[in-house]
Amino acid sequence: MDAEERVTGLMGRAMAQDAELPLLVEHAVFETPDILVLDLVAASGADLPAWDPGAHIDLVLASGLVRQYSLCGDPADRGRYRVAVQREAAGRGGSIEIHNLAMQGSSVATRGPRNHFALVEAPCYLFVAGGIGVTPMLPMIRAAERGGRPWRLVYGGRSRATMGFLSDIGGRRGGETDLLPQDECGLPDLHALLSGLDDQTLVYGCGPGAMLTALEAAAASLGLSERLHIERFAAPEITPHHDMDRPFEVELRLSGLVLQVPADRSLGSVLQDADIPVTFSCQEGYCGSCECLVIEGTPDHRDTILNESEKAEGRIMMVCVGRAHSPRLVLEL
Repeated sequence: MDAEERVTGLMGRAMAQDAELPLLVEHAVFETPDILVLDLVAASGADLPAWDPGAHIDLVLASGLVRQYSLCGDPADRGRYRVAVQREAAGRGGSIEIHNLAMQGSSVATRGPRNHFALVEAPCYLFVAGGIGVTPMLPMIRAAERGGRPWRLVYGGRSRATMGFLSDIGGRRGGETDLLPQDECGLPDLHALLSGLDDQTLVYGCGPGAMLTALEAAAASLGLSERLHIERFAAPEITPHHDMDRPFEVELRLSGLVLQVPADRSLGSVLQDADIPVTFSCQEGYCGSCECLVIEGTPDHRDTILNESEKAEGRIMMVCVGRAHSPRLVLEL
């Protein structure tokens, strides 16, 4: 998807994506002791909004928390969304709330789907997954199979007992799977893995931040960065400091407001204080829920979603962490 298509798609889908859709938990099954798989359906039995591999939905929890989970079912099945929630004891509480409350027959509000990790058409694919990062790879593998395109999955985890969807992966055709439990195999040699690629293979990576940082470094050293697509479930572990931030002004074209963003405050926090209807979840620039159109001005992008071309285009920004290079921004808010 190029920048123009992304902007057009954002304009057309924004209202639908931000609207909450109540769904019922049709099934709730533990894939592993810490991974709960939910099948969500409309109470009326109606078809759900279409999605493509790489998409995620927001779960709007009773506590007010909003969390994103990759759709890991089959896009051809319009009757249900399937997500997998890994319990994170040291997390911010969302996964624990879902594990405690999202039982069969319960209801949950959703938003989306959105897709910042779309599968680009290519002759062949290398999928690199760590832990729960395997979830967006499952529909991608199905799509590759249906298109007759070769694929390889390299899937690591702490141990086999913690690695979900092994039976699903084992039944796939048209590709190969390398299972690399860390307690048996250690950490994968990502540089060696990428060194053997032909010039037609695209690489998709999803998993822990340290794994993705290493994957990015390996791709950069081999000149493969443009062929690498990654999705993060958390902000990068090393976040650059910005001691020279300057204040700027933001005009909200739809709201008719002009707000001042001080040097020591984020644009996201200023928008929240002004009660501007923007969906914020991660507030660290990796989930995409606060994606916004830029009408005028030059954004200072600090997210991990947009690629270099999209950042240079300057027509979209993530307002939770983004700032401005220009003295003034005009946003479609």
